[in-house]
Amino acid sequence: MSIRKVNFAKGEYYHIYNRGNGKQKIFHDKEDYLRIINLLYTCNSTTNFKTYLLNRSKDKNPYLFERGEQLVSIGAYAVMPNHFHLLITENNKGGVSRFMQKLTTAYVMYYNQKYERTGSLFEGKFKSEHASNDKYLKYLFSYIHLNSIKLLQKDWKERGIKNKKLALEYLSGYRYSSFVDYTGEVRDQGMILNIENFPNYFPSKKNFIKEIIEWLSYNN
Repeated sequence: MSIRKVNFAKGEYYHIYNRGNGKQKIFHDKEDYLRIINLLYTCNSTTNFKTYLLNRSKDKNPYLFERGEQLVSIGAYAVMPNHFHLLITENNKGGVSRFMQKLTTAYVMYYNQKYERTGSLFEGKFKSEHASNDKYLKYLFSYIHLNSIKLLQKDWKERGIKNKKLALEYLSGYRYSSFVDYTGEVRDQGMILNIENFPNYFPSKKNFIKEIIEWLSYNN
């Protein structure tokens, strides 16, 4: 995959990803996963505020926060133990870079405080790839959402998935991606997404599941 620097432009789509230093785990428990996911929402704002202080109280719902203008539109995401993937498009000039700076800074501050450590957490600057054609952009929705299958079967791409029903059940139960938002589940995390700002590849739940099954079957 290509590495920055990509020249981000409004109306274009980008696969953004980063991982922990030395491939180390950076999401250890439910609180860590929910923190980065909540930050996908709260950091996506032109407003300057101390996002790392938000949701410190378990009584606060970060999805009630008034964000104002959003820096980017998010089409899909997946968070794994040592990395994350995003599919985004820029809403205004400089939006992608500013959003990612806010997101990673806020998470590193939270992480370092919780685990009593200092220094960098991520493996350098975030990586990006331009989805320069329609075929690749559509594929990214499946690629990102299928990431968690590695936790079910590490070598599934090489050996294929034998039990597709089990794989779909696993994806539906994985709470740290936007998969369930595409299958019709209504939850606060669905507010992270701006699906209307992406091509309508999946006009129904049936279309989305069909696409996922096709990629699960690809290597069988």
